[in-house]
Amino acid sequence: MPNYSIIQKDFYRESGKWLSTFEILTKCINPNLHFIYILRKAQKHKENAILGIFWRIVLRHYQIKYGYQIYPETEIGEGFYIGHWGSLVINPKAKIGKNCNIAQGVTIGQQNRGRFVGFPTIGDEVWIGTNAVIVGGITVGRNVLIAPNAYVNFDVPADSVVLGNPGKIYSTRKSTVGYINNKV
Repeated sequence: MPNYSIIQKDFYRESGKWLSTFEILTKCINPNLHFIYILRKAQKHKENAILGIFWRIVLRHYQIKYGYQIYPETEIGEGFYIGHWGSLVINPKAKIGKNCNIAQGVTIGQQNRGRFVGFPTIGDEVWIGTNAVIVGGITVGRNVLIAPNAYVNFDVPADSVVLGNPGKIYSTRKSTVGYINNKV
């Protein structure tokens, strides 16, 4: 496989095709893809004084415009996909693996007390449904589906589905089959 940029890998998840820079820019009419493009630029240039400041200002504008609270410091693997336009909050210290899908209304946040103080670490190929909440110093394994409206404040093993509030874990190897397409 050729050496594609992280932006190309993110956009591949949406279309299933490798796109040129021009094709990527034309797809930025989609608010989700537009935001991912700007986020990745801010992440790429965060160490550069001039470009870093420029992309942070642009990112801040689109955080407010689109309602996405995701920061350049957040570690997000390649193939990131935001399913729908709408409110989204991800703590800057959270870690998200590659080929992850996140729907609208999701919160991935910090827990300040209790057994799991800290920030979530989410593995590869995780699908997070609408209005799900994932909080605390927890680990979500690889190939996990977190159902819409689920509340997760506990570790989730790989190859699982989490349903409900409070969340309940169901083990299955096919948890994300048909949910995560065009993997990179």
